[in-house]
Amino acid sequence: MKNTNVLISGASVAGPALAYWLHRHGFTPTIVERAPALRDGGYAVDFRGRAHLSILRRMGILADVERAATGMGSMSYVNDAGKPLARMPADLFSGDIEILRGDLAGILFDATKEHTEYVFGDSITSLAEDEHGVSVTFERAAPRRFDLVIGADGLHSVTRRLAFGPEERFVRHLGVYCAIFTTANHLGLDHTGHVYRTADRLVSMYSARHNTEAKACFYFGSPVLGLDRKDVARQQAVLVEHFAGNGWQSDRLLHDMRFAPDFYFDSVGQVHMDGWSRGRVALVGDAAYCPSSLSGMGSGLALVGAYVLAGELAAAHGDHRVAFARYERELREYVAGCQKLGDGVAKIMMPSNRLLLAFLNRYYKLLPYLPGKNIPAIMGRRAAENITPRDYEDLLSGGRGR
Repeated sequence: MKNTNVLISGASVAGPALAYWLHRHGFTPTIVERAPALRDGGYAVDFRGRAHLSILRRMGILADVERAATGMGSMSYVNDAGKPLARMPADLFSGDIEILRGDLAGILFDATKEHTEYVFGDSITSLAEDEHGVSVTFERAAPRRFDLVIGADGLHSVTRRLAFGPEERFVRHLGVYCAIFTTANHLGLDHTGHVYRTADRLVSMYSARHNTEAKACFYFGSPVLGLDRKDVARQQAVLVEHFAGNGWQSDRLLHDMRFAPDFYFDSVGQVHMDGWSRGRVALVGDAAYCPSSLSGMGSGLALVGAYVLAGELAAAHGDHRVAFARYERELREYVAGCQKLGDGVAKIMMPSNRLLLAFLNRYYKLLPYLPGKNIPAIMGRRAAENITPRDYEDLLSGGRGR
């Protein structure tokens, strides 16, 4: 085995999952994370289908994920007075297992902290590759050498920018912005949520952590705004500009937003790249092929991507040229399906006029009684299950592999 010393940028989902499998295959992973500690809060993410659940099971964390699951039931579209207009099935939103992103990050950290070096509060500033490795400089820490560098640092990946070029070349804005934060469960929601839509705007609120709190979500249609990602005050002002007087719980949630400990705001986008590696640097998860937060596939895709990337590196005995090429071949079709689903959701999520909004509201109201009522959930499950990852441990132990 060669090239065993691997730096991973990002400690959300793809990074720790990759570190887990790299260690299991004999590599030495180090994770650098810009945040000073694990990020709590965030929206709920879900896993669905055989591929996702089998990898969680192989990692030995399926039981932990199930214990921390939200247990979310159906979601209801409501009118301005909060009266339910239509109910959407749980499987459409939460898959087989739904968990808060922050809770999932904690589980992955616990599964890797004994064998992975974590460096919090720092970020990569430059990459200089030569024949034998990569020299890496950081914002705070001293420069270090690694055999390989993997970017698992999300939609706005620093690693991608340093190794491949400006973000604008790879990130496609889907015409939607989102914000999410934790708030009090003042509606008394019991493992459920409410969604309120107006033209080009959507507000939702759903219970979390067994009804002890709630998550407030805002989505609105907009071209690229060019906001500073660190300017929270301006982000919140933009949200007020779009949703003040919008109806239902909008004003109450905008007031509570000012006191939220975990306010998050970002554009909704996808990442499209011709290649996910360049020399000794590769990308995984949202940094390489973000399907968008609307797809419901981001965390599952990150989990599968990390498993395949680590497995291919092990199968190639650390030969990154061979491994990175095989990694792309294994995942390309799967990624395309997940991204297609995310693109479709974005197009119908933000109706641009009241006529289309009225049509969609009526459609959702009738959906439980229509012959194709399960089609949206079935499409999501098909996209999630459209891969059968190889059994790399069987392969490495001399078996045929699947």
